Amino acid sequence: MRAFLTRIARGALKRDIEKENLPLLEELIREQIVKESDDGRVVLDSKYRAGTLDLLPSGTAFLELIGARGKDLLIPPEHLHGAKNGDYVIVRRLFGKAGRPSAKVIKIVQPAFIYGIGYIKRTESGLEPMHIKTDLPMELASDTSGLVEHTVFQVDNRTSKILQILGNLDDPTIDEKISLAIFNKQERFSDEAEREAKAWGDEVDAALYPDRADLRHLPFCTIDPVDAKDFDDAIYWDVKNHTLYVAIADVSHYVTPDCAIDKEAKRRGFSIYFPHKSIPMLPRTLSENICSLKPRVDRLAYVCRLELDPESLEVKSHRFFEAIINSKRRYNYDEIDDYLQNGFAGAPEEDRETLAFIFPLKSVTDRLREKRLKKGYDFRSTEVRMTLDDNQNLVTTRLEESTPSHALIEDCMLLANKAAAEHFDIGIFRVHEPPTPERIEKLVDELGKIGIYAETPAEDFHALVLELQKEARTKGVEPYVDQLLIQTQKQAAYSHENVGHFGLGFERYTHFTSPIRRYSDLTLHRLLKAIFSHDEKRREYILRNIEPLCIKISELEREATRVEWDFMARKYARWADAHRDETLHAVVVETAQIPAATTDRKILGMRIFCDKSDLLLFDRIEAKVNIVHLAQAKIFVLVEKATHLLEDHGSE
Repeated sequence: MRAFLTRIARGALKRDIEKENLPLLEELIREQIVKESDDGRVVLDSKYRAGTLDLLPSGTAFLELIGARGKDLLIPPEHLHGAKNGDYVIVRRLFGKAGRPSAKVIKIVQPAFIYGIGYIKRTESGLEPMHIKTDLPMELASDTSGLVEHTVFQVDNRTSKILQILGNLDDPTIDEKISLAIFNKQERFSDEAEREAKAWGDEVDAALYPDRADLRHLPFCTIDPVDAKDFDDAIYWDVKNHTLYVAIADVSHYVTPDCAIDKEAKRRGFSIYFPHKSIPMLPRTLSENICSLKPRVDRLAYVCRLELDPESLEVKSHRFFEAIINSKRRYNYDEIDDYLQNGFAGAPEEDRETLAFIFPLKSVTDRLREKRLKKGYDFRSTEVRMTLDDNQNLVTTRLEESTPSHALIEDCMLLANKAAAEHFDIGIFRVHEPPTPERIEKLVDELGKIGIYAETPAEDFHALVLELQKEARTKGVEPYVDQLLIQTQKQAAYSHENVGHFGLGFERYTHFTSPIRRYSDLTLHRLLKAIFSHDEKRREYILRNIEPLCIKISELEREATRVEWDFMARKYARWADAHRDETLHAVVVETAQIPAATTDRKILGMRIFCDKSDLLLFDRIEAKVNIVHLAQAKIFVLVEKATHLLEDHGSE
């Protein structure tokens, strides 16, 4: 909705409005909120503004403007007209009053949460429908008298009607349905999209593509997680000519703008990854087959060729072009890490050709990384990986940390992404703004209270980070401090205008390397192809719609992440409910009204809420499960022992 409101606030061609928003647009035109000109442009009337509501406890609200510059508008309680916090609204500005510009809500365009999830709970009054997140009663327009206890359902908040029954809360397999339904995500693709995908077949006939560069003789290889099924990128390092080839699945060849697959991909925005399965952005016929750079088969690729200076490692020249490749080997990270550590004396013959360039490439990427970190940041990156049993219950967890093989691939991809960003001034950038001085100061104060000090002034944030990380390392809490440092910064996003990437230390950056799982990268491929082929009509069309698209995919990225987090939280809650007698070991990571801690032994990364209010940041605790809310996916514990960071460190 933010993308649509941006369009009408700035002015757009009516034909560019997405089909799903046309009924709303026609309604706004009839109500004379939006004006339509003879040349087919639609724009919000100057008396109105669009935005989202930030509702204060006092009942007063501010309108965060969308598509317009200026101060947020004040909306008194009597002018909210039923609008709630986070709702997308259109307001009419009020004139003639002194003080801050004010307005009144004219139309609630979309509630903050379109879809809700409810379940049937047994209360003193009998079986009642409750919100799954808040555990508060729901008022429904649908009859629930025939639903049994713990039945879970999805609701349209605009009509208060039940849309679908998801199953029963006691069944672990319902967790993925709940997590997806909260954001109305679908696993199934339309029949039309599936037909389009299957029409491409399973094989690439090189004879059909005489204009593509034939790179099948080069020993490309892919390096991915052990359970990966979609291979976006392959690499080859020409040692003699100091040239890196980054080959990316040429998704834009198969997915044309506005085809059925494209419409599905744009709606999804990103692939979603659960521990036991993925919800792909593209039909699996494409993402895991004809697009995927699988080993020993011909595949279409969009290649970035980068020639590096042997001494400075600056990119002397680069070029983007369409090609055909035949990846010689599919490695996983563990295999490459083993080779890098132990050498490849015992490697099979089929690996010799690819490994011959992996080792010299690793030396290059190590130097690139060292150079990059003089401006950028190295935050300890760990992700919790879950293992589920056949019933989708949590069995074990492990930390997946960045290893030498991860770093090798990462720096290759960064080079290609940087190179792609050089070819446009308005387009699709991956941006990351620096943290505000206020947030930096708050972090330094918070860490100082528990004995982690820094003498570096806040103005030199890079040096400050290095000092805090060094202090945290000596006290054994580096990963937790890194998380706080990340939280201090603004969230990375997509933007049509470049503001640089603070975290990486890059002046220009974009996403080029994952078009199978990110719509941003697919769009970038289309833009680059339009630029290099001098197709001004296609380029103009892409750029005409690029700002609302960047807004939309930034929102979709956050949604995909929240779906994944919600699913993991549900698995943790089920595990805690089944292991109430076990002692949990955790580290306090938040000291709000109800302190929160994260488990760091056996089951890792589980967020628990503590009954003691006097806990300090990074206290190490031992606790027992007290209350588990399966519906809300929350775990409350009784703290039996707490050791402060400095005491714990001093006893070692």
